[in-house]
Amino acid sequence: MFKGSIVALVTPMQGGVMPDSQLDWPALERLVEFQIENGTDAIVSVGTTGESATLTEQEHVQVIRRTVEIVNGRVPVIAGTGSNSTIEAVNYTRYAKEAGADACLLVTPYYNKPTQEGLFQHFKVVAEAVSIPQILYNVPTRTACDMLPETIARLSRVKNIAGIKEATGDVSRLDKLRADCREGFNLLSGDDETACEFMLRGGHGVISVTSNVAPKAMQQMCLKATAGARTEAEVIDATLRGLHKKLFVEANPIPAKWAMHRLGLIDKGIRLPLTWLSDIYTRDVEAAMRQAGVI
Repeated sequence: MFKGSIVALVTPMQGGVMPDSQLDWPALERLVEFQIENGTDAIVSVGTTGESATLTEQEHVQVIRRTVEIVNGRVPVIAGTGSNSTIEAVNYTRYAKEAGADACLLVTPYYNKPTQEGLFQHFKVVAEAVSIPQILYNVPTRTACDMLPETIARLSRVKNIAGIKEATGDVSRLDKLRADCREGFNLLSGDDETACEFMLRGGHGVISVTSNVAPKAMQQMCLKATAGARTEAEVIDATLRGLHKKLFVEANPIPAKWAMHRLGLIDKGIRLPLTWLSDIYTRDVEAAMRQAGVI
């Protein structure tokens, strides 16, 4: 089971704001060690926060492989392998397995807006093609495609489909997922702002952007929340609320990368069409970092 605090890791780059900012391998090692030292339970490589949409196919696989090498079995590595093309999703998932990933994270097909049956068939094909645990990823604010609980429940019974990253922020969906999905199916939040409540209601963990900046506090909050310790979990989460909000003042991972640069963990590098954090937001993000106690 994948559970607890799972970081959606940024992909560090050099060269400022460029269409081809260079991948920063020493910084990637620093980030992985920072997460493991602070108790993070698993690492997502080249998900949305990892700028998967701007990486070439070769780079995508290189980042997964290098992350697996650095981690060296200490925590699970979950590779982002989703696509709006079913055959491309199969290929990326196969590459991730060959690179040594422990599982894959597959976003719902974006832009082409499939039906619920199309979603079921898409994920079923990938699961049957590649024998590796696969976590579905539902984030309609980015994809214009909402995978409904009924479809998720159907997919939970497909071999190799291990869980769901539910990023709607609608905690009320959790009750239906818990009731209708197969036993042992991983229920992970993909929304930092509601993740604490999600876990207190029976969710198993969160795939987190906030954990990039405050991994120790996120891990402690998840530990308390999954144990049902509401008061303790909410106290910790209160210190993180600023980050939960301010890391999304511009498109993810723009604020997260700025914050990590502020911490000295990465250089100033991001790929177009993403840009560096606008000056009007830097004070807000820095204030949230202070509230969380990371600066």
